[in-house]
Parts: sequence; structure tokens; C-alpha cells
Amino acid sequence: MRLIIISGRSGSGKSTALHLLEDEGYYCIDNLPVSLLPALVEETGRESYAQFRGTAVCIDARNAWQDLADFPQVRDSLPASVAVEILFLEAQDATLTKRFSETRRKHPLSSGDTPLADAIERERALLEPLAADASLMLDTSSMTIYELRDAIKQRLLGSSAGSMSITFQSFGFKRGVPADADLVLDVRMLPNPHWVQELRAKTGLDAQVRDYLEAQPPTGELYADIRYFLDRWLPRYRESNRSYMTVAIGCTGGQHRSVYLADRLYRHYRELFPEVHLRHRELP
Repeated sequence: MRLIIISGRSGSGKSTALHLLEDEGYYCIDNLPVSLLPALVEETGRESYAQFRGTAVCIDARNAWQDLADFPQVRDSLPASVAVEILFLEAQDATLTKRFSETRRKHPLSSGDTPLADAIERERALLEPLAADASLMLDTSSMTIYELRDAIKQRLLGSSAGSMSITFQSFGFKRGVPADADLVLDVRMLPNPHWVQELRAKTGLDAQVRDYLEAQPPTGELYADIRYFLDRWLPRYRESNRSYMTVAIGCTGGQHRSVYLADRLYRHYRELFPEVHLRHRELP
């Protein structure tokens, strides 16, 4: 039995994720108390639920705080036959504040005595037991609803038992490190095409930028070192039953160097692993 637990901070896209799983044939429940998780597993394990691909529940800060603190113990009490995966959705504080301001929704932890900023910070602490146990963490700060749905389809629903889904993601350090990164590689030591006038408006996907970077000796040296590390350790991650791995590659603005290297690594490793994905956070 597959049980997907969706959690994350309010405004990060949990409803979108739950609706997608419902569309994909999962039996879905929103705002389930943690203490009722064993009873739900017992119920949905019956033959009458065989028509569903699995069960998905949303557990978040609307739970009683003590229930959230007890989550690790409740999860450990579930039968070994239940394959539990936790999808944790995260977003930057500024993004969450903007989303609540635009929609005029009330944060579940805010009140007359608790401003929005304090509610957002308190929620982070309450959800730590689930975040620490997450199988897959997605930073939705720069994602549209459609991009979030695609990411979940690729990295959660597209994965099969015993496989490891790998995502190469480029990003710009000026906007912060992605919250869902497992490995972070800093490539800011490479020559920056931004300072070449005719390359400034282009990206690492353009042939002119690729040619420029490949003409710089440090580029080849760094690529070879990254390849050596990943060739040695990605199989070890897979052997340890890890389901998801995000390799985040960052430069200053996330337009040239990181995009080029993420794309080059993606093209190489998609021939070696069955599930390899590519995302450029700062590109349209």
C-alpha cells in the first residue's frame, strides 16, 4: 500500500498537490489529525479501496501541535507493508507573505495577537518533525501551479519502486539556495559570460555561451571533477534506497554558468539513470 503524506507551510501549494493526486487516482483526505493515521491505513487497506492507486493525506499546521510532535512515533507504528512517502512543500517567507497578501486569505496560525510574519515563522517550527522526515521536498517559491503539478508528476508519481529520481537544477545565489537541494555545487569561480557584452542577454542554453565557457580551461576541469564525484556517489545514494536526489548548481544570477553545467550534466546522466530531470529556476 502506498501512502503519500503531503505537508508544508500554508501557501506553498498543498491543495494543488492534493488535487493532483486525486485526479491521478489516489484516495485523498485533507487536514487529517495525525492520531487518526493508523485508523486510516487500516480502513484504506480493505478490498473496497483496491480501485485506488494509493492513499494521500494532507497533514499540516492545522493539526494540534502535540499531534505534530508525535508524528515520528505514529509513523513508526504503521505496518511494514505500508510504503510511506512524505512530500513537503516549502517556499521563501517573502513569497508566502506575498501570496497571502494577494489572495487575502487568513493564515491558520495568525490572529489579532499574531501577525502574519510571526505565524509563518511559528508554522515552520511546528512542521519540523515532518520536514525532517520528508522523502521529497519542493521549493515552490518560483513555481506556477502548472510547474508544481509537473514537478510532482515527474518526481513523485513518475518514480517506480527501487529507482531514484534525479533532478539537476540551476539557480542564482542572489535569490537564495533552493530549499529542496540535496547537493549544492557553487560554480561562481568560472569566468562569467555576463561581463561579455554580446553574451549578457543570452543563457547557458545558447550555443555562443556554451562555446565561450568550453573555451575556458577551468570549465572542463570543474565538469570533470563534478562528474567524478557524481559517478562515484550517485550509485551509493541509490543503493541506500533513496528515492529522490536534487543536484543544485548555482552561479550568481542563474542565467549562464549554472544553466550550462546543469544542462550538460543532465544530458550525460539521462543515459545512465532511468529517471533524470532538468529544471532552470531562474529561466522563464
